[in-house]
Amino acid sequence: MLGVYLCLGAPMPHEIDLIAILVAGFGLALVFGYIATLFRAPPLVGYLAAGILIGPTTPGFVGDPALAAQLAEIGVMLLMFGVGLHFSIKDLMAVKRIAIPGAILQIVVATIIGMLMALVWGKPLIGALVYGLCLSVASTVVLLRTLETRGLLLTEDGKLAVGWLVVEDLVMILVLVLLPVVASLLSETVPNNAAAATPNVWLSVAVTLLKVLAFIALMLVVGKRLLPWVLQKVAMTQSRELFNLAVIAVALGVAFLAAEVFDVSFALGAFFAGMMLRESDLSHRAAEESLPLRDAFAVLFFVSVGMLFDPSIVLREPLALLVTVFIVMVVKTAVAACFVLLMRQPLRSALTVSVSLAQIGEFSFILAGMAYGMSLISQEAYSVILAAAFVSIALNTTLFAVIPKLADKLLLKFPFLS
Repeated sequence: MLGVYLCLGAPMPHEIDLIAILVAGFGLALVFGYIATLFRAPPLVGYLAAGILIGPTTPGFVGDPALAAQLAEIGVMLLMFGVGLHFSIKDLMAVKRIAIPGAILQIVVATIIGMLMALVWGKPLIGALVYGLCLSVASTVVLLRTLETRGLLLTEDGKLAVGWLVVEDLVMILVLVLLPVVASLLSETVPNNAAAATPNVWLSVAVTLLKVLAFIALMLVVGKRLLPWVLQKVAMTQSRELFNLAVIAVALGVAFLAAEVFDVSFALGAFFAGMMLRESDLSHRAAEESLPLRDAFAVLFFVSVGMLFDPSIVLREPLALLVTVFIVMVVKTAVAACFVLLMRQPLRSALTVSVSLAQIGEFSFILAGMAYGMSLISQEAYSVILAAAFVSIALNTTLFAVIPKLADKLLLKFPFLS
């Protein structure tokens, strides 16, 4: 019966929406991912194509975007948890000299250029600012999948790229907190009494920032001791099932706690949970046991991105899409590469980090969705951002394949960059 609904595109009974999105998502992702590999393209290109096929802009079966987004969020949490298991605070501090100033510089430059382009197109100031910010931050999910696939995640270049993305995520959390304040001060689309409420808004922002700091402190003081202890106790039962359950419960539980109590994103909460569990001798086992589930839900993330993509935007706003992709894939890449080289790092490191940033993803979706809900950006601008994410994600993994040959050619001409 489920197959009949999927084939005919008939309305789905509400109680099987979740089953339908899982069947369609995984099944079509498998088919199109396999086809993508036949053409020597990354499987994730096929996952994106599967999302388009079951999205609301194409005929036939339409998956529930809300359910897909929640399943994708679980994938993001589990993936960030896995990164935390491999990425200690020591690793983050080791790359802070480059990652922190580099990430901030890249965000500022990309935001300003994107903002100027939006102003040229006649967008309001607040809308242009949001537009630029959406282009400035890369997708951690895409980066991690690519680095893992190419065996770069645990290399020095991989750690630098991940550290850079962690800084970007922290900045974007701050942006999401401050957006209502900026909107109330600059936007003409908010109610006239918003200015009177500004002190309360600033108080809310201060409280939120204190919550974020409290969460980090809690993880460093309590979580660093408690979470490894829990994992050790469960491992003593010799039950693989309980151990796997403990790993998933810790990852999702800490992520949920971070979001609901401390106003920290699910992804960052899961990342800190993984970092704290890394203090345990069982961290390697935890990473291996959770890998299949992380991979499965990560596929749903890319399917959900495809579902958001509206192919008609290519015909409606070709110039806007082209310029947006140029900013994401060329401007950001150039800024990052130049900065890393100025910090006296090898050319290959500069190329790896810069190509890692040549895409946009989950935080761009969140920020654009929030801004669209507040009427700060138009439907067209929202669609262009989503389309740029789709294009940049699809092309990003291909760029990684070019790095070795490009580095060799550049080093022949400029040997001092080695």
